[in-house]
Amino acid sequence: SQWNSYTFHFRENMKVKATELRNKNKQELLKQLDEFKNELCQLRVASQTGGAASKLAKIKVVRKSIARVLTVLNQKTKKELRKAYKGKTFKPTDLRPKLTHAKRFALKPYEKAIRTRKAVKATRAFPRRRFAIKL
Repeated sequence: SQWNSYTFHFRENMKVKATELRNKNKQELLKQLDEFKNELCQLRVASQTGGAASKLAKIKVVRKSIARVLTVLNQKTKKELRKAYKGKTFKPTDLRPKLTHAKRFALKPYEKAIRTRKAVKATRAFPRRRFAIKL
């Protein structure tokens, strides 16, 4: 039981938290990602050569840590892009609001208001009739 508690404690220390990652800059994140990938390679080699059970269990933790680092990196880059494209007329599709297909392709208010020449002539020639109704 002493060995199990030791491995559990060791695995918990390896787990990296997203809140800690968000405080780091891009270079530090890339460096940490590289370290995790190297560690994963070593662990996979150890698993093939018949390594200890603790190393086999550690593979999952390292994989999840890599995923966390990549997630934070992607979030940071997307945040920077949003800042760069703020107020611009054209934005990349992944920065535009998702909405639904119908809402994205619906006519804008000014497009709805546009009328053809023929319709404009017809309204001028035959204006709407007004009636005075007495009660």
